[in-house]
Amino acid sequence: MEIRRKLYVRGSSHETTIPKPLLFSLDEKHKHDVVFIFDAEKNRWYVDIVPREK
Repeated sequence: MEIRRKLYVRGSSHETTIPKPLLFSLDEKHKHDVVFIFDAEKNRWYVDIVPREK
């Protein structure tokens, strides 16, 4: 299972699903998507931040 969300600035913060300290290495000039990936075998969620495709 995979859920893809847009990462965007809302006022002085980013979307609330991703804490700002986790975004320290991103170039804020470029747009990104946040991908939540569920591994049913391990019963765990993983988060990946990828550049948004045009």
